[in-house]
Amino acid sequence: MILIVVTTRLFSVGQDSKSTQDSVYTGTLDSTKNVQSQKPLTNHNEKYIDTKYEYIDSTGRSLIIQNSFPKSGTQYTDPTGKRYVYAVFWTRIVNETDNPCELTIDFPAESSELASAPGVYYRLFFPPDAMTIDKEALYDYGLGLKSFLDTGLSKPSSLKRTISPKESSAFYVVTLSNKGVDGTLRTGFTLKDQNVFYRINKTEIHCGKINLKKLMLQK
Repeated sequence: MILIVVTTRLFSVGQDSKSTQDSVYTGTLDSTKNVQSQKPLTNHNEKYIDTKYEYIDSTGRSLIIQNSFPKSGTQYTDPTGKRYVYAVFWTRIVNETDNPCELTIDFPAESSELASAPGVYYRLFFPPDAMTIDKEALYDYGLGLKSFLDTGLSKPSSLKRTISPKESSAFYVVTLSNKGVDGTLRTGFTLKDQNVFYRINKTEIHCGKINLKKLMLQK
């Protein structure tokens, strides 16, 4: 379904290597130059993190997923003049296990209706820019959004990444919709067995796979 012209209501926002990695963000294009891996970070600012999930493997070691609050500017206008509402998020995965974490996620090129907000149609994107801790306080988390969307708006967006043991990796996720939701917008990745899910408010999307087995959510 094609996205329609945006209304003026915006998303509500929150608070303002040695790993082998491939970022596939439009079509089948592979890029490694804009992807960054780093040692697990302990000095991140908690005020930018909305949800944190810790999964324990059979040896008692952890895989940690941190999902950010949104940041959003005004609107995005595509090359044809259509306007959309957007929000920028990031997710950081910290691999404290003894095994490489292989992650594959695919977002469709088609828009979908948000089940919890009838009439709101959204798309999801993986910009290739590297998300680093020094960008947390910046406008749109330091992401240069327009040039990416101008060329990738009609294409599927995917991410393939391998995070080595005792390292971490962070990446952006952008939501784009025809109009804003009432109230707040919250998103984030979670795991169920080896399946990866992305949540947008109350809507949960099965979007990928992870290679690590027998991960149990730490309560």
